[in-house]
Amino acid sequence: MIRKATAADVPAMAQLINDNAELGLMLPKSLASLYETVRAFHVVEEDGRVVGLCALSIIWANWAEIASLAVCKDQRGKGLGRRLVEACLEEAKTLGIPRVMTLTYEQAFFEKLGFTVLDRQRLPLKVWSECVRCPKNQACDEIAMVRRIEGVPEPEEVPSPPKPVDYDVPVVLTSRGKNSQSPE
Repeated sequence: MIRKATAADVPAMAQLINDNAELGLMLPKSLASLYETVRAFHVVEEDGRVVGLCALSIIWANWAEIASLAVCKDQRGKGLGRRLVEACLEEAKTLGIPRVMTLTYEQAFFEKLGFTVLDRQRLPLKVWSECVRCPKNQACDEIAMVRRIEGVPEPEEVPSPPKPVDYDVPVVLTSRGKNSQSPE
């Protein structure tokens, strides 16, 4: 049964993700990051056990990302990964998001689901916010892929991503623990 993940699923989700990460199939996730993003995940539960998971992360008004797709080793080849991705694609359609991308090592799997390879430079900058924390940041070997969601039009107006705001931050220089502007 595919369902939305709950907070109670997080320890099992972390185990499944990190077991796959140790095999080099995906990137690891901490418990903290999974609790923060648990609402993005769908899970497959069989006999009270989480045996598969996949997240749909909203990037912007017109982009979402399929992330953290994992299926237990003993459950592979049963179509669970496909069903999880399809659940995420259906959610993107419901949310009115016309494009779904993924960064993956499994190009052939995603091609069977209608994804095509995309030049990484064409991805929205927001995608790379996760990359800052990634151990492969400077040598990423994942393949960028995208799928257009049928029946979902591009938004007429897509707001521009926010830009950093200039802030004046006062800096107080100290010398031997004292404020340098105060008399010695």
